[in-house]
Amino acid sequence: MKHIVDMLADDTLGRTREDSRFPILVSYMDAFENINLDPNQELMVVENIKGEIIGTMQLSFIQYLTYQGGIRAQLEAVRIHKNQRRTGLGTEMLKWATARAKEKGAHVLQLTTNKKRSDAVRFYEKMGFSCSHEGMKMHL
Repeated sequence: MKHIVDMLADDTLGRTREDSRFPILVSYMDAFENINLDPNQELMVVENIKGEIIGTMQLSFIQYLTYQGGIRAQLEAVRIHKNQRRTGLGTEMLKWATARAKEKGAHVLQLTTNKKRSDAVRFYEKMGFSCSHEGMKMHL
């Protein structure tokens, strides 16, 4: 779990909201357990041949009323270890997420990324995502 949190914290934005100290906060462990127990949540963790964690992402399936009771797949917390970036791993992970979303009957795969992450925005656009909506948040 520590390696996943380290990846989440390993950029300018992540450092402001994540806490990668050891021991790992109980809140991370509770979140992991909740995700693990929820059949509408899938946490993907990618290991290299040495068993080192090099990538992660969370895929959530959201049932809703619009689109005739459609399913929306929400992609969150996509992270690639800094030593593995620009190797094609992110592309493979997104291809897997797209196939998985289709397999589960989702009609759309969506994600949000901070506008400050310009490299990520370019990558997602290259993968076929478009900025079709204006996202809004309210921090509580």
